[in-house]
Amino acid sequence: MSKLPKAYQFTDISDYGRPFGRMIAKPLKDSRFTAIHVTFAFVLAALISLGLLWQDHLKTAALFLVLKSVIDAADGELARLQNKPSYVGRYLDSISDILINFALILSIGFISQTSIWLSLAAFASLQLQGTLYNYYYVILRNSHQGDTTSRVFEQKVPKALGNESQKWVTRLYYTYKFCYGLFDKIIYKLDFKASQQSHFPNWFMTALSAFGLGFQLLVIAFLIAADQLEFIIPLILLANMGLVAFIGMRKWLFSSESF
Repeated sequence: MSKLPKAYQFTDISDYGRPFGRMIAKPLKDSRFTAIHVTFAFVLAALISLGLLWQDHLKTAALFLVLKSVIDAADGELARLQNKPSYVGRYLDSISDILINFALILSIGFISQTSIWLSLAAFASLQLQGTLYNYYYVILRNSHQGDTTSRVFEQKVPKALGNESQKWVTRLYYTYKFCYGLFDKIIYKLDFKASQQSHFPNWFMTALSAFGLGFQLLVIAFLIAADQLEFIIPLILLANMGLVAFIGMRKWLFSSESF
């Protein structure tokens, strides 16, 4: 099941794990397992990957990092198959991702003997790039009756859905805001008028999806498997040129929605 109506779907290269995610989710549809259980499973895969990375088992670490992305695609699929949208699941997924990214980039920086400041800059860059992609993608989804648990502006605690606890929605909302608030504000300041646009060209979203977390982790996994850890942080920092280019295209080429 897609997050967008068919007429507005684009090729998302960061979502390569989706077909495998569906394979995981379908057998679980009528089981007692929920999307949150699947989220815990991808966190476990990520922790195993980090442990293997520190033990210098690079190819296996890379494999588990890709597996993390595949399982990550399954939690949303299961939520949609079970018709159980969840703010708890959505926030827990995002919070898990950013903590995993932080641990991964700092681990790569330490192992490759990269400056802690460059490592922190790379982590911030990774998050800003992913935030830009999510910002435009959520605008698109909200404009065309797509998935609604993600919002363009996280300005207030949402009302709990279904059987989820309002207490946990509130707690996770504020944790999410703490983790992502600064990145969201920076991207919004850089392109605040994007929220007024209802559509982006499919080719543009496909290109931008290279900033999606799935593709980012795939590139990182490839470099880990090739024992080229020293190139990961410079590559992430270099990708900021693409961030500027995408914002420029959105502002100067597509703002009139003439496509």
